[in-house]
Amino acid sequence: MKKILFCVLLLSVCCSCTASPVKTTFFAMDTVMTLELYGDKAALDAAKEEILRLDSLFSIGEEESDISRLNNHGEAEIAPETAQVLACGQEISQATGGALELTIAPLVDCWGWYEGNTAVPDADALSQALSLVDGSGLILKGNQASLSRSGMAVDLGCIAKGYTASHVAQMLSELGISSALINLGGNVQTLGTKPDGSDWVIGIADAGDPAAYLATLSVSDCAVVTSGDYQRYFEEDGRRYHHILDPKTGYPTDNGLHSVTVVCEDGTLADGLSTALFVMGLSQAEAFWRSGVYEFEAVFQADEGLFVTAGLADSIQTSAEFEVIAP
Repeated sequence: MKKILFCVLLLSVCCSCTASPVKTTFFAMDTVMTLELYGDKAALDAAKEEILRLDSLFSIGEEESDISRLNNHGEAEIAPETAQVLACGQEISQATGGALELTIAPLVDCWGWYEGNTAVPDADALSQALSLVDGSGLILKGNQASLSRSGMAVDLGCIAKGYTASHVAQMLSELGISSALINLGGNVQTLGTKPDGSDWVIGIADAGDPAAYLATLSVSDCAVVTSGDYQRYFEEDGRRYHHILDPKTGYPTDNGLHSVTVVCEDGTLADGLSTALFVMGLSQAEAFWRSGVYEFEAVFQADEGLFVTAGLADSIQTSAEFEVIAP
């Protein structure tokens, strides 16, 4: 499921730094992307080209992409990167009890998000779409992928940008880059620190006022990904419907959470968990964090207020009161 996430980036380079960053901004994966690194422009160009290459594999809207061929034909030979993303998504789905679901495309289509003709579907259409959402029906064997039933379809919008950000960070590191910030439409991956040794400062949008930010996080060498109900939505009969669908009910998640920000080393995990935890709701998300299945930290904006896991208590800056979630 494609999701457009808002994340304000507060970037500054101290006056004593002798190097200036090279930057580029472009459109891919249905969002605006910004790359900033300290090093050779050739590395910047290589990173952009790699993102475009991965987009051509993962896109649900490009006819010859791996995912489109899988969806259209029920089976496909796929690139190693696509196989890796699918396998990671399946693992996170299993770990979260299906809160993350790669085969959610029929539901997304039912709500009109792909064609831009969003509307609340009737009960029969929703029931039919729900019947096609089945993670066990996505079968991977090496670089071969198949779907067990006609009409099933995969959408990597819940995980692809996070994977891409981490993949590009690794590539840049191998090219000798030690300081970079990769922002793929709100899926942020930091490589190292800024050249002066200070952390990158990442802003978290206020779900109640997305033009502002509620808090900032000081981080290095990690991913920061936010899923929220405030960026993509439509209104019908006076009610707002956002784009993050519960794969069990077929409706937009409605559990009191408004945004979830996940911080961890791996962008794939951060991306997948930000959606899964949003679908779970605050209570289940807290329990999942405490379970230690994955190592991550999180910030939750909920009806009840702002909640921050213990590992971020010292790195978050906000004027809002917040409750620390203890282990």
